[in-house]
Amino acid sequence: MVTGPSGLQAKLYGISEQQWAPETWHSGPSLALLNPPHPQLRTLVFGAWLLGYVAFLLAIRRMWTGKYVRSPLVRSLFMNMVSENDAAETQEWYQCGPELLGESVRPVFVQSHLDSGTKAFLKRSVEKSGWLFTQLYHSFASTVLSPLVSRTSINGFLGRGSMFVFSEEQFQRLLGISPDWRADRLLDLGAGDGGVTEVMGAHFRDVYATEVSLPMRWHLQRRNYKLLGIDEWQQAGFQYDVVSCLNLLDRCDDPLHLLRDIRQSLVPNTGRLILAAVLPFQPYVEVGGRWQRPKEHIKVKGKTWEEQVTNLSNEVFQRAGFEVQAVTRLPYLCEGDMYNDYYVLDDAVFVLKASEDNSA
Repeated sequence: MVTGPSGLQAKLYGISEQQWAPETWHSGPSLALLNPPHPQLRTLVFGAWLLGYVAFLLAIRRMWTGKYVRSPLVRSLFMNMVSENDAAETQEWYQCGPELLGESVRPVFVQSHLDSGTKAFLKRSVEKSGWLFTQLYHSFASTVLSPLVSRTSINGFLGRGSMFVFSEEQFQRLLGISPDWRADRLLDLGAGDGGVTEVMGAHFRDVYATEVSLPMRWHLQRRNYKLLGIDEWQQAGFQYDVVSCLNLLDRCDDPLHLLRDIRQSLVPNTGRLILAAVLPFQPYVEVGGRWQRPKEHIKVKGKTWEEQVTNLSNEVFQRAGFEVQAVTRLPYLCEGDMYNDYYVLDDAVFVLKASEDNSA
């Protein structure tokens, strides 16, 4: 699964790396000599910088959380206020006006709710965001590594930033399957650390995955998933019962080409595509550490969630040879850090099947 500059990852760790130039010059009567500072002075300066860095992060954390409120009464009132606000916010994650959907989409809309699987992810995320020294280490490591590797790879190295798209119950309800339903093959494109793959994988005998980030591929291998290259899954010599493309379409250079490849890779008649897209739809691709528009730009019309879902269903997916079997609104969640307990974006999750009257 992939996120973008205006989504989850654009909010993480906005602190830039500081560089210190230790060289000092001493002028002699006829030449200049380079005298490096005393090792103890270098250690002292680095220690002072590190201490100031930690103090700065702690000060920011105090501004963002109520965990350090000293008065028990004030803290109780604060936490009650936060709980009420959180409850109201979580209800908004699933809200949809069915009457605002197009006529062809309205009958296939599935209303979702905050369930036990989502609550469990949120609880773990809140707990991990409170691990102060772990979060300090993650912040420091991220600052140092950011100029060298991608944010996805940093998260893979540190074992943080897990994503949540749907629970097992929500997945089963969308596909219209029972807990004991089984099929042969699942392919998860851009699987990340495999957390969401695991939710789906219990229903399949063989689980295949693709992922560009090397650290994330290590996570997938530890879960015993079968890794395929990004140009290999289309020519594997077999087809898939389900292909998942979760929050990848807006980070792909050729999204329509990808959809057509997926269509050809599905088992005829019964194969399904699970596709999640962050709305509003804002496509960007990362090239050499910089973000730019994809070569094949999909323009999704509409200002509201309902309007964009209708446009995707009636124009984009139909153009690629798909029809919508089910769609729901879900929160796209990411584990938090020392500034926020979690991060969230609006997702539209579709179940698509190949159109019978389209041979795209």
